[in-house]
Amino acid sequence: MTWGEEHPSGAVLGRRTVLAAAVGGGVALLGGFGVQRLRGAASHTTAPGGHIGPAVSIDASAAARVEAARARSGRTTAVDLVARRSTVDLGGTTVEALTYGGELPGPTVRLRAGDLARVSISNQLDGETSVHWHGLALRHDADGVPGVTGPAIAAGSRTEVSFVVPDPGTYWLHPHTGMQLDWGLSAPVIIDDPQEPGRYDSELVVMLDDWTVGLGKTPEQLFADLTADGGSMSGMGGMGGMGHGGGMNDAGDVAYPAYLANGRLPTAPRSVAARPGDRVRIRLINAAADTTFDVALGGHRLTVTHTDGFPVIPVTVDTLQIAMGERYDVTVTLADGVFPLTALPTGKSGTAARVLIRTASGGAPAPGWRPGELTGRRLTLGDLVAADAVRWPDRTPDTEQAVALAGTMGGGYRWTINGTTYADAEPLTVREGQLTRLRITNRSMMLHPVHLHGHTFAVRGVPGSPRKDTVVVPAMAGLDVEVRADNPGAWMLHCHNMFHMEAGMMTRLDYA
Repeated sequence: MTWGEEHPSGAVLGRRTVLAAAVGGGVALLGGFGVQRLRGAASHTTAPGGHIGPAVSIDASAAARVEAARARSGRTTAVDLVARRSTVDLGGTTVEALTYGGELPGPTVRLRAGDLARVSISNQLDGETSVHWHGLALRHDADGVPGVTGPAIAAGSRTEVSFVVPDPGTYWLHPHTGMQLDWGLSAPVIIDDPQEPGRYDSELVVMLDDWTVGLGKTPEQLFADLTADGGSMSGMGGMGGMGHGGGMNDAGDVAYPAYLANGRLPTAPRSVAARPGDRVRIRLINAAADTTFDVALGGHRLTVTHTDGFPVIPVTVDTLQIAMGERYDVTVTLADGVFPLTALPTGKSGTAARVLIRTASGGAPAPGWRPGELTGRRLTLGDLVAADAVRWPDRTPDTEQAVALAGTMGGGYRWTINGTTYADAEPLTVREGQLTRLRITNRSMMLHPVHLHGHTFAVRGVPGSPRKDTVVVPAMAGLDVEVRADNPGAWMLHCHNMFHMEAGMMTRLDYA
């Protein structure tokens, strides 16, 4: 069956419909290497948010060699991305946002593992932008970090990039330029596996977000307030909410005016139709800047099958927590009725984001209703066991490197890795072919979702060693992850709380 869709973003589509739609898009030319600075470069470079960081030195020939060796499907898929300012309807409330193609979230990009993706990016914004393919271990010069993997995309310009699509799974794209993510620039990216049997009837892609544009202060104003107040929630003009640690919530710094699911307010959620007994794959993406969500489906349990695109041994829970940048795939067998898929902002006030799944006629619960499953069995990192096909065997790492996360709340809003902000960072280094263990410790009272570009890693701090690219490090805790150095380049490593990253909590993993 094909599910009905209210919105052209691809939020709800049957598998055949999605696959057909993925072939669309404009024609793009092959991007080339050579945009990176070659070895021996001495100048500093501009990184996400406009910060000046350590110099980049890339062996472009090594990146080209790895790209040439990737498995290919023989299929070429064109993708057209147009970044522009748009008026969007949040469900009875219209705001001016930054969008891809005028949609919030942007249209789903559907590719297949091994495809050659030819991507055309048109920047119709007033300033420069970029496109980062979050979670995809693609070639270095396609990663979309201005000044690190290539130049920013200038206002009014168009650029092309191509790459061989790596691992299947649930991913997304967004800028690495200033606060543009919090203005709405994001879109799902679904990579299909031609070998996957697809043991489900349909799928639902759900993108979660926190929202302030047009409803409260701008993202830039929120960041200025945090910086001026030294991280305190005081002086936020009604935007803040008291939490742990003298004014901050340990799951985020800002209580947003609204929380969205697939671009809609909880008072006007998207509604999708299905049949009782359908087995559905739900792909959850947290595109928020500062908010972790607790997710549950009323009247159902969730069987978790993938995390950050990679399969795990299925585990059934009532609810799961998804941090900024993370993705989870779950399957459910639908009962008869109207069921809210609810995303409650963790540790914050505000009405939960939701999508309604209908298998029968009838009214929906009120927007403030919360399913009992939110208080049931919660997924933990220790529940995730990598599937045999993607589990890395135990091996003594070649190197160990410290990644110490910290924040200075008194006298300024400053977030650091290994004692420095990105401006003064000494990048971590690795040689191609090595296995490096990153020993991540969190010395702050905030959780931090740590994201590594261009790679996945095995989380060795838990017995199941799941494969991820974004992992939550709880307050005053730590864990180990292991990275295979198989994708030469210079790769960002940062907290995916946008305000923390903007305040300096990022470094790089450079190939020596």
